[in-house]
Amino acid sequence: MALECAGNLVLTAHPHRCLLLYPQPAWEPIQAKISALSSFDKQSSGLQRLLVGFAEDVALDSAGRLLVSPELRDFAVLSKEVMLVGQGSHFELWSKDAWRAQLDLVMQADSFEMPKELEGFSL
Repeated sequence: MALECAGNLVLTAHPHRCLLLYPQPAWEPIQAKISALSSFDKQSSGLQRLLVGFAEDVALDSAGRLLVSPELRDFAVLSKEVMLVGQGSHFELWSKDAWRAQLDLVMQADSFEMPKELEGFSL
């Protein structure tokens, strides 16, 4: 990822109380789509405030680390132990406790249903 974007990344909030980390080039079309939503629609304007309003440009240091602002740390309740979860085009940054709770929720037998888009999909 660092090579793809020369270490220039965007960090923003997600409604699930985690942070999203995108390479700058991948974030730009996403931001454009979100910004194009109607500001008169409550859900759309809420997403704009969250995703675009919290978005921060960040850069990796020489050791491959990044500095998370206090506002984003507070939003995601990040402490010393965090989980960096790859999602293909981006990463999610979770507090360790929130990540475990999210996994527990997903793995509950009665709530674990495959989305219709993945019917017939095999791993």
